Amino acid sequence: MALSLFGGRRNNVFDPFSMDIWDPFEGFGALANFPSSARETTAIANTRIDWKETPEAHIFKADLPGIKKEEVKVEVEDGRVLQISGERSREQEEKNDTWHRVERSSGKFMRRFRLPENAKLDQVKAAMENGVLTVTVPKEVKRPDVKAIDISG
Repeated sequence: MALSLFGGRRNNVFDPFSMDIWDPFEGFGALANFPSSARETTAIANTRIDWKETPEAHIFKADLPGIKKEEVKVEVEDGRVLQISGERSREQEEKNDTWHRVERSSGKFMRRFRLPENAKLDQVKAAMENGVLTVTVPKEVKRPDVKAIDISG
């Protein structure tokens, strides 16, 4: 709570430091009133992919909860571009004596990464486990050229 110089609370709406400003959206999550299928679809569209480089490979990890491996595509395009994409469509049907409701949702995502020169494009591997897609792109490890020098004397 912000206090004025003379004690007491500030109640002025025009005061940028006042803590008494009414927020009409307070208590509502961004998707609170949407059905669960819409929240899942939004999560798919906002898929984040982590790229980690190790000494041996480039590793991409995507958290894709509820998506089957058949709904995900991993491709390497010309010009060393790794493309990870997916599409998910859901249909939920609910019937009872009074209502027949069908809820449909769909979502797509696509992320593209330009791979560095040292990527071995012919050895890319992908695995899906517990909703996490892991794509491993091995690297060519350059060994420093060592030339032995004869010592005379």
